[in-house]
Amino acid sequence: MRFGLETESCHLLFQHHKMDVFSFIRKTWELGLEGVQLNIIPDLNLHPELGVLASADNQYLHRIREEIERYNLYCEVDTRFCEKQFLAPALRIANELGADIVRTYVSNGQFNPQRMALAPDNLKEIVPLLKKYRIKLALENHEHETSTEIINIIKQVNSIWVGALCDIGNAMMAWEDPVEAVEALAPYTYSTHFKDHIITLHNDEPVVCGVPIGQGSIDVERCYQILLEKSPITRINIENCYPYCARFARPKGTGGVNEFTGAFAIKPPIFAEDLVKPLDYYYPHKISEHALTELTKAQLKALEISRDKLWEFNKKYGQ
Repeated sequence: MRFGLETESCHLLFQHHKMDVFSFIRKTWELGLEGVQLNIIPDLNLHPELGVLASADNQYLHRIREEIERYNLYCEVDTRFCEKQFLAPALRIANELGADIVRTYVSNGQFNPQRMALAPDNLKEIVPLLKKYRIKLALENHEHETSTEIINIIKQVNSIWVGALCDIGNAMMAWEDPVEAVEALAPYTYSTHFKDHIITLHNDEPVVCGVPIGQGSIDVERCYQILLEKSPITRINIENCYPYCARFARPKGTGGVNEFTGAFAIKPPIFAEDLVKPLDYYYPHKISEHALTELTKAQLKALEISRDKLWEFNKKYGQ
């Protein structure tokens, strides 16, 4: 099994111009990881259309590709939405970068039944481009969708070019047990976001909070075993959504969980509340420069913690 790193794992560094795609590639190599997953979705202080990329110009993209190949890394691209107008440009970029897998998702900020209903036909329309570029599309359970809903879309598309991106934590926002979600998605999985979560409180509101892998409430070792045994993947990508918190995206019970027990047991916030509260973790600069500094340090440390946990699993299971 090869391990890679998603740029979201360094979101604070990207947002505040302490990292660009080239330094990210080098950081991934320095960590001893073997691949990069580049998120081309807009965010604070990033490109308004291309996220961590500065341009879609081929000369620039080929410079990135050369850097990736210099360090002998694999490349995947993370984009969003299922309509051809969004996916076609992303696939062209992925092809120029040498990526062989592109992640996408349905939701546009909230659960939308109409977008879900249109997704299969939208994805069927993109299959010829996937064949042309020899790129597989991985549909993510992106906080709003249960594993069953993702699998239903994949089955309707009915193409070897379209599978799942199994995010082992996002199921929780849809009230689905993470291990059960991984079990369901594994046979369809082409790519991964490997992470860990706890449930904590922002004031009195329960929220899903990212933590370094192995420090949360998800049975990450069991998730690793399932992916190893029941999916065709040869890579696992670390996506430390840390520091980060998200609200539940669906009504309680949607994915089968109704109580705050097991992986959903409520735990203390990971940072002192006089520094920053959970729903402010993602953009701590809005609270104070001190909060941004402390959370950035924590984010960098989490890369090593999460890497070491996956290396531990790799050694234990003989891969």
